[in-house]
Amino acid sequence: MKSFAFRGLPLFLVLLLAGCQSSQQHSLPPVDDLVVAFRQLDLSLAEERLDDARSQLSTLQQRASRDTRLEQYQRQLAEAYMEQGREALQQGDLDRAAQALGHARSLMPQAPALSHDLNQAIDSARTARQTAAEQQARDAAAKLDAERQEQLRQQRLASERQAAAKAATAPVAASQPAPVVESEPTARLIDPNAITSSVAMPMLDNQDNENLRRLLDSVAADVVTFRCAVRIEVREAKDYPWVAALLSARIKKLDPSFRPQLSQKIAPQQVPRLLLSPKRN
Repeated sequence: MKSFAFRGLPLFLVLLLAGCQSSQQHSLPPVDDLVVAFRQLDLSLAEERLDDARSQLSTLQQRASRDTRLEQYQRQLAEAYMEQGREALQQGDLDRAAQALGHARSLMPQAPALSHDLNQAIDSARTARQTAAEQQARDAAAKLDAERQEQLRQQRLASERQAAAKAATAPVAASQPAPVVESEPTARLIDPNAITSSVAMPMLDNQDNENLRRLLDSVAADVVTFRCAVRIEVREAKDYPWVAALLSARIKKLDPSFRPQLSQKIAPQQVPRLLLSPKRN
């Protein structure tokens, strides 16, 4: 009996150790996979592929959260982001610098002093850029105002020159006599463009001397104005001297130097009339 117990004890110990090893293997990932993952993380950091390194570090933190190397890699990645932020700041890329600073802070939230200098430098750069933009806006506004003032000055000078030119030409224009505009002569009874115009004298048949005299006043005016030749057509020969005397007296009164051309025609069957023919130039 004792021999069986002695023989079974080693077997029990072997089975116990195997069970412990099996439990440990289920709680931790295979060693080879972790080695490969850390090597990939080292390579990403060396090649400055920081976003890849951040993703790989996050995966390792989930797979091997108790591995003491993770804190070292976390700090190394944060410092790499800080260096990236400083380079972006030197290049004037404030947005990229601020993004890198945010990544560094998320990796090392318990160490705010790590990013203090970079944060202060970014704030200073933003302040300087804002100041420069405001100064540029003021310079642009001043330039625009200067251009507007110069434009107004040029317009004022042009107006002054125009006024001076008008003042200089005004006396000359005043001293010159106004041009004489010859008005077209106005006809009373005839058509000046016609070869001959007819003026009826029905009052001669009625012996209406008053209206005959008024008619001959207008006829005399047209004869003098348009230098008309006149043919007097009457029913009886005795009427011609009477009409000719009345018309000649009126023509002489208007223009003593004008000698009218008078002729006669006896037309018993026709209403007495005058035919006036303007002189053609």
